[in-house]
Amino acid sequence: MTTLVPSEADLLMEKRKEPENGGSEGSRKKKKKRQVSTPRPACSWVHFSREFIKEYSASHPGSSGLKTATKAASDAWKLMSPEEKEKYTTRAREVWDKYLSASPARAPKPRRQTKLVTRCSPGRLLNVIQRLTPEQKASVKSMGFGSILGLRCRTLRRSLCLWLLERFNTMRRSLEICGERIPLTPQDVELVMGLAASGKDVVNSGPDDVILELRQKYNATNRGISVRLLEERLAAPEAGEDFKRSFVLYVLGTLLCPTARLDVSPTFLHFLTNVEVIHQYNWGKFLLDRLVREVARYRQGKQRAVGGCLLFLQLFYYECVAVRGLHELAPVSFPCLYSWGEEEISEREKQEKELGGYGAGEVVCKERGLGMGLLGYKRQAEIMPTRIMAPEFDHCPAQEQDGHLFIGAGVM
Repeated sequence: MTTLVPSEADLLMEKRKEPENGGSEGSRKKKKKRQVSTPRPACSWVHFSREFIKEYSASHPGSSGLKTATKAASDAWKLMSPEEKEKYTTRAREVWDKYLSASPARAPKPRRQTKLVTRCSPGRLLNVIQRLTPEQKASVKSMGFGSILGLRCRTLRRSLCLWLLERFNTMRRSLEICGERIPLTPQDVELVMGLAASGKDVVNSGPDDVILELRQKYNATNRGISVRLLEERLAAPEAGEDFKRSFVLYVLGTLLCPTARLDVSPTFLHFLTNVEVIHQYNWGKFLLDRLVREVARYRQGKQRAVGGCLLFLQLFYYECVAVRGLHELAPVSFPCLYSWGEEEISEREKQEKELGGYGAGEVVCKERGLGMGLLGYKRQAEIMPTRIMAPEFDHCPAQEQDGHLFIGAGVM
């Protein structure tokens, strides 16, 4: 009687048999492509099964074949203790170590391109804004978020955002484009997004018991608060505290501090315990700090997607780099957010393409009052006329007195 001693290939074939006819020509090509010159070492189970099947076949000459012996080996392996399996585990590890030392190093896989924030686009927020009642819009303005009501664009320009991220210096907090270094400040956030660049710092930390009730109210998990749950809450006509808190969370999760997931960090609940002080926060500094942090974490390999307000970077570029002459510059609109809808962005992208790509224009940040901090406010007042576009905008740092334009509460 011939003893059955299966090879490693026989054991694998028992688990996944191929059709006798071999399948289509395309599938045969695929299988051939997957073959490797040096087979991977056997695992501890294979080492055990080889010995077991050899002994089983000798003691059971009347068995029906390899399938029965393999089934018996599987049952025996399941009943073995870790100590009994240790012999085969050690043997497999030794073979594996020899395989690694003799095999050439594998080429590293190319890094996957960033997802950006594809699931949380400005369009989601725009859809919610369009359904708000007049009472709800009044509540939004009372919190200092009135500029968000004038959002017009729906999508981020992925190619532009990637181009800007490559030129974003997180240490200096600046964009290095067109041969110049343009610093980014909270005042730039105010001019572009219309959010206050003064007031108390936004602190999203504190004792967990303080926000325990709010976490339960918003079904917050370790992953966060669901954006879809917030959308359901905002669909109600209520305009009180719950609406204010839900709206700010939604704006943070879809526009100001989005992530790759459809979730909002529950740590934001720490500065939303009292909705009456929301308008007192320095949202410009918070947005910029968050953007710098997210980009830095991505570059360190701590996350695959880039969070933060990429829309701010996109609009800042549009305002700071002119693709036409200075004499054709339109008056500065405050906030710049209102100047850019899908039609204007598409036209700008077309002009960028005609010039040969991003960065081919002329830097005009000084003429636009951007990229210069508080000095930018003064330059804007002295050089360019300013239009305040949105009638519902509640946070307005520009005032006209005696024929002169003053921006902000400071002295110019």
